[in-house]
Amino acid sequence: MYVLAPAPLLGSIRMREWWVQVLAMPLLAVYLHIPPPQLSPALHSWKTSGKFFTYKGLPIFYQDSVGVVGSPEIVVLLHGFQTSSYDWYKIWEGLTLRFHRVIALDFLGFGFSDKPASIMEALLRHLGLQNRRINLLSHDYGDIVAQELLYRYNLCLSNGGIFPETHRPLLLQKLLTDGSVLSPILTRLMNFFVFSRGLTPVFGPYTRPSESGMWDMWARIRNNDGNLVIDSLLQRRWVGAFASVTIPIHFIYGPLDPINPYPEFLELYRKPLSRSTVSILDDHISHYPQLEDLMGFLNAYMGFINSF
Repeated sequence: MYVLAPAPLLGSIRMREWWVQVLAMPLLAVYLHIPPPQLSPALHSWKTSGKFFTYKGLPIFYQDSVGVVGSPEIVVLLHGFQTSSYDWYKIWEGLTLRFHRVIALDFLGFGFSDKPASIMEALLRHLGLQNRRINLLSHDYGDIVAQELLYRYNLCLSNGGIFPETHRPLLLQKLLTDGSVLSPILTRLMNFFVFSRGLTPVFGPYTRPSESGMWDMWARIRNNDGNLVIDSLLQRRWVGAFASVTIPIHFIYGPLDPINPYPEFLELYRKPLSRSTVSILDDHISHYPQLEDLMGFLNAYMGFINSF
């Protein structure tokens, strides 16, 4: 038996629903047009000290520092997903003490570059370095890019999801790549709170960034509406490119990484890459080893570079 609500009550409910819609739509519109946060002094300095070059009509941001005079060595740094070249700022000075040129770029869709594909080789042509010997140092998403550049570069990887079998994406990453209608909605509704809550677990318990450091990461994502294309940048794949290469390859690994868990990741990595050397950092270092363990990461990389 169904009991119908009195007409006045139904009218009251409909009225409340109508007012909710009236109030919610403008609030949502305002939220979607919130400007990106201002750059911190450190991030502003990074941007103003860098340069842009044009690739297929799109501005690409890069850093290019001159280091050791007389050294022929050049290193190019490939950053990870959802951040930018600023990921390397902690080890930048240390690298300039070993290399003549230290170069990093913001991939299309990240940081200060416009928003889509790998443009690293175009940058090298722009700098007149296309025929020079290059050392690649990559992290996370950068490891995927590096697979297409193996034919002429010495390579050092770090904490990248190159194997689908052991890749454990965060819940937010899963939602962004599930191909459903939720993906574009989530990219527009993402805010600092959601971002910071989702990213914090990929750092070690003693090496998590400060709130200001997390705001710097969020500011880089929001720049040029990068949050709106995150779902299209999360296409990770292992193409087997590493298995047949003869160039020196090294892997620097933070073993507490929940995205590439220990020991499953290393066991799978060593099967096709038995000749690759590996540096395992302290057991509390996680997915961002270059940010979490400055000296450990630098020592591991320098040990690799100085071995040949």
